[in-house]
Amino acid sequence: MSSSSSPEIVLTSSPDGPIVAYDASSGTIVAQFTGSRSPRRGLTVVGKDFGKTYIAASHISPTTASGSIHLYNWWSSTAFHSLPVPEPVAPLAASFDGLYLFAGGISGSVHTLSVPSGNVLKSLPAHNKPVTCLGVNHDESLLISGSDDGTIAIVPIFQLVGDSGCENVEDLILHKFAAHSDSVTAIVSGTGLCYSQIISCSTDSTCKFWSLRRGTHLRTVVFPCTISGIALHPTEPEFYAAGSDGSVHIGSFMIGSRKLVIQGNELMTLPHTHSSAVVSVVMLNGGRNLVSASEDGSVWIWEVGVGQVIMALGNEMASISDLVSATGISYNKGHSSEVGKSSAKESAKCDDIGFSCEELIMSMPARQMIEMEDLLKVAAKDRSRAIDTLESAIAIYEKLLELILKEAKKGTHSSKQR
Repeated sequence: MSSSSSPEIVLTSSPDGPIVAYDASSGTIVAQFTGSRSPRRGLTVVGKDFGKTYIAASHISPTTASGSIHLYNWWSSTAFHSLPVPEPVAPLAASFDGLYLFAGGISGSVHTLSVPSGNVLKSLPAHNKPVTCLGVNHDESLLISGSDDGTIAIVPIFQLVGDSGCENVEDLILHKFAAHSDSVTAIVSGTGLCYSQIISCSTDSTCKFWSLRRGTHLRTVVFPCTISGIALHPTEPEFYAAGSDGSVHIGSFMIGSRKLVIQGNELMTLPHTHSSAVVSVVMLNGGRNLVSASEDGSVWIWEVGVGQVIMALGNEMASISDLVSATGISYNKGHSSEVGKSSAKESAKCDDIGFSCEELIMSMPARQMIEMEDLLKVAAKDRSRAIDTLESAIAIYEKLLELILKEAKKGTHSSKQR
C-alpha cells in the first residue's frame, strides 16, 4: 500500500472498549479514544476540512442505558463534548462540511444536530421502528435512512437543517417505501454507482438497487447470508458485501459483469473467512485495498486485485461494532507513538526533547487555532472577492436589462407611428 504525509486512517469502534485508529499503510495504532460504548453504525467522521474534523461516536451508558454522542478531536484521547440527544441513538451520518450531524433513534426518529454545539435542530419521526442506518448522497442534498421495519426514507437535507415551516411529516419526506422484509442494515450511494441510484442491504439476505429520484426498485441480488455492510469499488462496477457467515462477497452493479461471468457465478466470495460475522467493509487506496472488520475483533486489509489478505491489524478489542475510514488527517504522531506505553516513559521522552508533556499537549490546540485563524482570514477575503464579483455581474445585468427595455419601448413607439 502507498503511504503519504496524510495517510488513510481506519477507525474501529466497540460496544465494550475504545475507538482505535490505525494507519492503514503500516497497520500501526496511531490513536485511541476512550469513554464510548458504541452500538452498530455508531461511528462517523465529521467534516473534511483541516481544523474542523471530528470523530463522532454514539454512546450508550452501561449503567443508565441513556444515550449521547461523543465528539473527539484528533489530538486528545478523551471526548471534548458530550452531546445530549432526545433518546438513545445508534447510526450516525454527517454533512460533508461538518456543520451537521444526523442520528437515528430507537423510536424511529432522525435527529439533526449542529456541530460542535450539539443543538438539536429537528427530530423527524421517519420510521415506526428503530433507525438502523443513515447515509448522505453524493451532492449532500438528501439524507437516506433505513429502519428495523424494513422501510427506507429519503429526506431533503434542507428540510432537516432549516426552518421549513412545515409540520406535516409526509410533506418533509421526499420518498418512503417498504424496501426489505427485514431490518435494513446499510445504505450506500456515490462513487462507483450511478448517482441517481442507491444500494440497500438487509438481514433478509438481499441487496437491492433503487432509483434515488423516484424511490422505485431496480434490481435484487440474493446472498447466502445476512449482509451487514457494502463498499463500492470506485473504478470497477463491483460492490463488496459484509456477510454474517464471516465472508466478504462480491457482486456487480451490472447484470452480466465480465469478471463474474468468467467465474461462472453471479456472486464471488473472497477466499479467507473471519471466524465471526463481518460487520463492515471499506475501500481504501483508490480501490486497490479493502478493509473488513468482524464481530470477533479482527480487522483485515485485502489486496483487491489478487483477493488476498495482506495485513491483519492488531486485535485491540473483543468485538467491533463499526469501521470507518478517514483521509487527509495529519494525526498527532507524538501521541500515536506513545499508545500503550507507561506515563513514566512518556515523561522521559518528552524531557529528552526539552519540553514537558503538559506543554506539548497545551501547545497543540493553540497551533491548530492559529492555522485555523489564517484559513478563516483567507476564506473571508475569498468571500469578499466573490461578493464584489457578484455585485459587478448584477450591475452589468441591470444595465443590459435597461438597454433591452429601451429598445423594446422604441420598437413599440415605431409600430404605433406606422
